[in-house]
Amino acid sequence: MTAPALSYDDIETAGEEPAAKGIDSFIPLSDPDITIAEIETVDALLRSPRLSNGPVVEAFEAAFAGYLGRKYAVAVPSGTIGLLIALKACGIGPGDEVIASAYSFRETAHAVSLSGARPVFADIDYWSGTVAPQKVEARITARTRAIVACNNNGHPAPWSELRAIAGRHDLVLLEDSTEALGSRYKGELVGTFGDVAVFDFAQPSLLTCGEGGMVVTDDIDLAVTLRRHRSHRLNERSSVVVGAAAPYQAAISDLSAALGLAQLRRIDEILERRRLIEQLYATHVQSFEGIKPPYIAPDVTEVNWFVYLVHLGTRFTRSSRDAIAEDLRVEQVEATAYSHPLHLQRHYFDLGYRRGDLLVTEKIADRAVALPFHTHLTDDQIAFIVETMKDASINVGAGAAIY
Repeated sequence: MTAPALSYDDIETAGEEPAAKGIDSFIPLSDPDITIAEIETVDALLRSPRLSNGPVVEAFEAAFAGYLGRKYAVAVPSGTIGLLIALKACGIGPGDEVIASAYSFRETAHAVSLSGARPVFADIDYWSGTVAPQKVEARITARTRAIVACNNNGHPAPWSELRAIAGRHDLVLLEDSTEALGSRYKGELVGTFGDVAVFDFAQPSLLTCGEGGMVVTDDIDLAVTLRRHRSHRLNERSSVVVGAAAPYQAAISDLSAALGLAQLRRIDEILERRRLIEQLYATHVQSFEGIKPPYIAPDVTEVNWFVYLVHLGTRFTRSSRDAIAEDLRVEQVEATAYSHPLHLQRHYFDLGYRRGDLLVTEKIADRAVALPFHTHLTDDQIAFIVETMKDASINVGAGAAIY
């Protein structure tokens, strides 16, 4: 039994007619890996006298910190709220600048502008899709206070170089790991490289508890400040010290934490099953000419992909990419653009960004198609998805050159 799949806000739902060629049901972009273990855990909690402000959230925080090997973890409703609270805990706000990638999950990056700081976008590396260190350093000014780097689609950013830059310029290094749970850089899990790291557990995350996120750090002062900005506990109502800070009341329920805790206990199993799906995809896309093969940087030990991305060749355009995604949706396969570059979204136009400002980001984003990626896919479904995409690509860009 699985929960119905959700999708990004901008994904158009495909029609309701059965797909052709023997695929008789809708194939969603994501579908949570829910087993009887999660169902029994949630059922037990629903029968208990407490669904919020109970002990399960603290147990989830302790287990997640233990998984990463970090000292402190603070559960929050989303990655966006997590990054917002992290910025506030670091004293970053109006008048400050924060360097970030425009090629990332928009809701997380929006936290920078929600904090009152100015987002300064840096371009990305052509192959990995992560922010390019030399382009980050070129954007630093006297007002720069922090760098937010994302492990895009599960691929770790170049943390050694970013840490060196942050150290040279006395900047806070924030790690956006909302897409990369379980990936490793130089043998270490992502989420362990930033002064603060942020995770998100909404779909299509491989660990999902409906809605939720986690902020982790090794700094006790930051951890205390994060908790005070997050929410006040019931037993802290009369505290003069704690009451001096106005919290966002951004706690998660024990219900969400119980689901997350059950999934965290199965994290290795979930990752292994997703790697099998990745291998099936790799087998079928080998005959797909005109695409850029998945790339893993030399210092990256392990990548656990967030969604399965296909990067079309340079002869394809953004409109042909969109046409391919639409053909897939007609065949009952949920597909979408991976990223609409942040600097081209209306929210950031007032900051003066326009097309042509970040050429690599725009080139990669215009040709990236996100395909269904979850543990319930079958080999036949993956074969159908890839074959449908190949047929659609012939219609709009036959013979496209490799990147």
